[in-house]
Amino acid sequence: MTYSDFLKFLITGLVKNPDAIEINETEDTLWVLLTLKIAKEDMGNVIGKDGKTVNALRTILRVVGSKDNK
Repeated sequence: MTYSDFLKFLITGLVKNPDAIEINETEDTLWVLLTLKIAKEDMGNVIGKDGKTVNALRTILRVVGSKDNK
């Protein structure tokens, strides 16, 4: 499973319009950059109150990436 597949799995449960999810993955030797695009009406669900949901997603992705030294 790639990082973008894992992110899509996580985001799909948060949004009302899963068909609008677009993830662009750029990988280098040291890091992976994931760019997420979702429907405008789903932004609040993904960001969460005070950004707590998006920060939790970032933390989860850092843990997964650290296993691969990314």
